Amino acid sequence: MTQAVRKLVTFEEFALLKPEDGRYELHDGVIVKKPQPLGGHEDIIGFLTLEIAVEIKRLKLPYSIPKTALVKPPERMSEKIG
Repeated sequence: MTQAVRKLVTFEEFALLKPEDGRYELHDGVIVKKPQPLGGHEDIIGFLTLEIAVEIKRLKLPYSIPKTALVKPPERMSEKIG
């Protein structure tokens, strides 16, 4: 039996190719589907979003809070986290 060699993906390729049907992360060149946050995580996200939005409005800052974002960590950062 032969095994297919998986092509590693760069961040730039991931940004262009990532599916829109869920949450995905890039780990060492491999696209990984992540579960949706539940329960306590959702509560924390809601709390932080509200608190930050209040400060943005109070300070009259030209910012908004996107529902989703694509963030590129510094080079080699995934190896330190993972």
